[in-house]
Amino acid sequence: MQSMIRRRIARAAGVAALALGGVLAIAADKHEGPQQPWSKFKVHDMSRPVAPIVTPGTAGTPELPGKPPSDAIVLFDGTDLSHWQAAGGGEPTFSLQDGVMLSTNLKDPKNNKYLESKDQFGDVQLHVEFSTPTPPHGDSQGRGNSGVFLMGQFEIQVLDSYNNRTYADGQCASIYGQYPPQVNACRPPGEWQTYDIIFRAPRYVDGKLAEPAYVTVIQNGVLVEDHQRIEGPTGHMHVAKYPDKPMPDKGSLQFQFHGNPVRYRNIWVRPLEALDRQQHTGELAPGATEK
Repeated sequence: MQSMIRRRIARAAGVAALALGGVLAIAADKHEGPQQPWSKFKVHDMSRPVAPIVTPGTAGTPELPGKPPSDAIVLFDGTDLSHWQAAGGGEPTFSLQDGVMLSTNLKDPKNNKYLESKDQFGDVQLHVEFSTPTPPHGDSQGRGNSGVFLMGQFEIQVLDSYNNRTYADGQCASIYGQYPPQVNACRPPGEWQTYDIIFRAPRYVDGKLAEPAYVTVIQNGVLVEDHQRIEGPTGHMHVAKYPDKPMPDKGSLQFQFHGNPVRYRNIWVRPLEALDRQQHTGELAPGATEK
């Protein structure tokens, strides 16, 4: 009899605990903290939009390019150059060869121009895979030279800097003419390398520069530029500075022809303005889905 009573008491206690747990869960769901001064939401606000789902991509291998995340804009997948034009307009002079893009004109070697995207971008996450020529030829700036220009203005140098001495602010992964990379993370010539670049465009208020551009560069999985200030548009043999007039909010991505046949593959971007809006308003970025 006593054991039966104990079982009934235990069962009743369990039911009560479950009920109390449900009440606490409901209370927790409705719990709201103080107002966040930096957003329109309260701390732990259950009405705040959750992060959208983005299917991650995959890493590249020496044999195959990686796959972009689901919300990326794919600018080059090895099949065509439809997203690109020669700098200033017209057909690209970069060549399509065996699923990669070559930074030289094979059909007309005397006609070579920079390559630029037809679309324009401001703040972006940019992924690029590149390979410098093998066997290597030349030295210093004459060896595997190209470059990635953000907004058509700010160059992240592409160069064969594997056992190749040059000036520090011109080696691979430098902000050309401004800041060297923190480390040299280059692979040997002929091997595929990756840039993952986070770029924030300059900001203007009332026609005056309020905040310069900043860039973070990860080369081959190694942080080489850490939210580095960019001092102005890229130039050769001059001190960078911003123009007196405001720069456009967006610009084309450009790849440099510098006389060397550098190969490119798997180029994609994720515009960050859309992600910033989602963070504050819940508006989904292109390619993302509700969680």
